Amino acid sequence: MTKNMKTLIAIAAFVIFMIAAGIIYNSFSERYQAKSPLPAPTAEASQTPDSDDMDNSSPEPGEEKRLEAPDFSAVDGDGNEVRLQDFRGTPVVLNFWASWCSQCRKELPALDRLFREYSEDGLVVLVVDLVDGARETMDSGKKYVEENGFAFKVLYDTRQEAAYTYGVRFIPSTLFIDKDGYILAGYEGPLGEEGLRIGIDLLLDPE
Repeated sequence: MTKNMKTLIAIAAFVIFMIAAGIIYNSFSERYQAKSPLPAPTAEASQTPDSDDMDNSSPEPGEEKRLEAPDFSAVDGDGNEVRLQDFRGTPVVLNFWASWCSQCRKELPALDRLFREYSEDGLVVLVVDLVDGARETMDSGKKYVEENGFAFKVLYDTRQEAAYTYGVRFIPSTLFIDKDGYILAGYEGPLGEEGLRIGIDLLLDPE
């Protein structure tokens, strides 16, 4: 992939994440006015090594806009290729992380608890380790997952395809994708268990 092509993909992905971030704010604030607002994403989120220091403000999305989650492929712990579209038909919580990220390490146990709680409802929690081969390796990611006994599905972005596709700038970053493959909400930064529950409720009870 050429440098210009990567740049174009990154710009498109940034737009996707900004739209998604606006959707989550509007959806959460409209449906859960009694709850505290979600935290600002840049205060505690860890900037990925290759990301630029860009403004994190969100444009206002169109009320009727539905954003289809772009497909990507990554590998599981056994080296098998897995695609996001393999999970079409089930609601997905898509989380980007790395084992060096302190906020990710705080959030993953909450994701694991929620996956175990809602797995009978068909919820898929898909966490994508952003492997860059330097600061984060597949071995370091697998070791952390195994040490903690997480039950959710873990993929390793060894080719950085997922990172480029979604324009990941900060981790953790989380998107909530409905069973039809559309992004209902997305957020850059740690959501905490309460915020994750709100997003899961959007997936399992969209009305």
